[in-house]
Amino acid sequence: MSGILDLLNSDLGKTIVSGVSTQTGQDQNKTNSVLTMALPVLMQAMKRNAATPEGAQGLLGALENKHDGSILDNLGGLFGGGVSNDVMDDGGKILNHVLGNKQRTVETALSQKSGMDAGSVAQILKVAAPILMGVLGKQKREQQVNSSSGLDGLLGGLIKGNSPQQEQSFLESILDADGDGSVIDDVAGMVLGGNKKKGGLGGLLGGLFGKR
Repeated sequence: MSGILDLLNSDLGKTIVSGVSTQTGQDQNKTNSVLTMALPVLMQAMKRNAATPEGAQGLLGALENKHDGSILDNLGGLFGGGVSNDVMDDGGKILNHVLGNKQRTVETALSQKSGMDAGSVAQILKVAAPILMGVLGKQKREQQVNSSSGLDGLLGGLIKGNSPQQEQSFLESILDADGDGSVIDDVAGMVLGGNKKKGGLGGLLGGLFGKR
């Protein structure tokens, strides 16, 4: 299975990056950089949220109903006249559910790493979140995933598909650097190099995303 970052290198991904860039008025390269960092973090956060029966059922329900992948069928229409407030509001709700009280931390960290202001990062994430859910919904439908175990495999495959292997350990560490089980607990410290317990992951981050 291809990883979620492979999506950004596909024709579909280029359409998404171009559309998000136009919608937010940001440079395409910076937009791509933000999405490259953000999508795996969001995926891993979704995987953690889906680790409980309630979380898994909630995500399955969302993918079966509202986020079935149909958003990907008309991206030209989605971006053509500007992304609607309904989609933006939906993106905000998704981010709040997935990241919880770590949302601002994630946005600040991505801002510092990409050189883009936090407000623009927040807008990019709001546009990207419903599209990411659409990707999951399409994969769920194609693979006929109807159980929590199948959902875990789907999410894990999209994350682990982003080789090399070290990227997986990086994602696990960025999500819970101090080992207390809190989702996205030390993103800012990891990305900005301020967490003394990172053990070289700051360098790994620079290697993965090509910018220190």
